[in-house]
Amino acid sequence: MSFTIHYYHGFKSSGDSTKAKAIESFITQNTKNININILDIKDDISDAIEQMNSVINSEDNNIFMGSSLGGYYATHFANKYNAKSIMINPAIHPLENFEVYLGDNENYDTGNKFNITKDDIKLLRSLAPKKIKNPHKILVLLESGDEILDYKMTISYFRGANIDIFLGGDHSYSSFELKLEKIKKFIYS
Repeated sequence: MSFTIHYYHGFKSSGDSTKAKAIESFITQNTKNININILDIKDDISDAIEQMNSVINSEDNNIFMGSSLGGYYATHFANKYNAKSIMINPAIHPLENFEVYLGDNENYDTGNKFNITKDDIKLLRSLAPKKIKNPHKILVLLESGDEILDYKMTISYFRGANIDIFLGGDHSYSSFELKLEKIKKFIYS
């Protein structure tokens, strides 16, 4: 069986991020029958959602994977397509404190300047599933030292999912490369 992994990077990041490169390299060198699709997700929220929707083929065996806000997107699409997903320190509903990004922003990787509006935040919040379908199809990788997101809230949100907690670390998920074999095993399970 072949799979397509859709990897979504975090907010103000790009497809050239450290985790995106690491997962792409690992999948390419250590798996068979897996394609990986790493988008440079647009900074504009409505454009980003349209962009992600446009590359998903519902006939494929899709797996959605994301970090931070990318994990939020992956949650939405995994629920929509009843697919496996892998979340890395994911943002969760209701995106608490996202209002701090209202106004002008700059992408850390690309330098692109963009604006976040109240309507953008409303649109993002509308993507959150009312209920997580099939939590057994979800692998959540958390680091307890995440300085941005509360890992305990994430555990509660993804109740029943496969949850792996690394004590310490940070929001960037510094132990990511240690989890690549676990990700591979989950994909093929």
